[in-house]
Amino acid sequence: MTTTTAAPRKSARKASKAADVSLPDTAEKLLGGADFGGADANDLLELYTDMLFIRRFEERTAQAYQQAKIGGYCHLNLGEEATVVGVGKAMRPTDYLFTNYREHGYALAKGIEPGRVMAELYGRSTGTSKGWGGSMHMYDTATRLLGGYAIVGGQVPLAIGAALAIDYRGGDDVVVCQMGEGTTNIGAFHESLNIAALWNLPVVFLVINNQTGMGTTVEKSSAEPDLWKRASSYRMRGERVDGTDVLAVREVASDLIETARREGKPALLEAVSYRLKGHSVVDPAKYRTEEAVSIAVGHDPILLWHDRLLEAGVLSEDSAAAIEADVKERVRAAVDFADSSPHPDPATLFDYNYATPVAGDSRRLPGDPLFTF
Repeated sequence: MTTTTAAPRKSARKASKAADVSLPDTAEKLLGGADFGGADANDLLELYTDMLFIRRFEERTAQAYQQAKIGGYCHLNLGEEATVVGVGKAMRPTDYLFTNYREHGYALAKGIEPGRVMAELYGRSTGTSKGWGGSMHMYDTATRLLGGYAIVGGQVPLAIGAALAIDYRGGDDVVVCQMGEGTTNIGAFHESLNIAALWNLPVVFLVINNQTGMGTTVEKSSAEPDLWKRASSYRMRGERVDGTDVLAVREVASDLIETARREGKPALLEAVSYRLKGHSVVDPAKYRTEEAVSIAVGHDPILLWHDRLLEAGVLSEDSAAAIEADVKERVRAAVDFADSSPHPDPATLFDYNYATPVAGDSRRLPGDPLFTF
């Protein structure tokens, strides 16, 4: 594992909508210590607020699924918020992001309006994919989130295609390609890393190792469970980071992204985290032992960050309560927006099948006759 110095962190992409909280007089003196790397208090509170917002948004998503307001498959970022926010802060607004099907938090971190994300989950026409994509197919060209992909690894070859386009045009944007640990065992993963290294493409492969690919542990599915080491096969840089530490994730991700931007060198980042729930909202996760569940709960990134800020005097119980209330209100507004949005017109179902008209394109809806005479 390489140990290069992290590049200077870019300024925050977007101001948080955190509640206005006053800091204790002692807070500023504590921020220059090793624990926070000199970050200022507002920055630390913004990270906390962003993680908490994703947590509450996902919890409300699970509730809406149980109320049958959300259909299809639904996978949540519960337990992975530190990685989601840390990587999001490391990216420029013009950088591209490709994800797998566990992407709601990434959509929020990339700057998509929460109401549009929730509306897509509800299958409403105001959603990011106009209600036709649902949980696993968020897409927004304005923020350059170029998809959640339901097929395991389906996003990886597409991500290097985008990186090739950037290189071909002489741009300085970077592609971040997020995936789960199970994706590292498929052919497209290795083929894509090989091409990215051969062609010096500006792409960072982000592997979220929540240690359980659906119901199988990494050790039982990967001959090399240290996933960051797979980068060495393609002579690219590989790093592992504590995915429960938002500052550590932001620092390492910033370093890799800025190196890719300057030098066109791909890299692999393994973020180790703990999935707090089952693979999807309908998975009771009975394959997990009580000990494994207890360890996961003990590594809850939001509780860990809350306690660190509380101990440092950056956060107080009153300010935490104010942030909580603000976050819940924003989530409620997103739900209200989704609830009041219209369902898509069935006639628009095939509007985005092809970029241009294709001869013989079938637009038959379920129940329509196969042949007309």
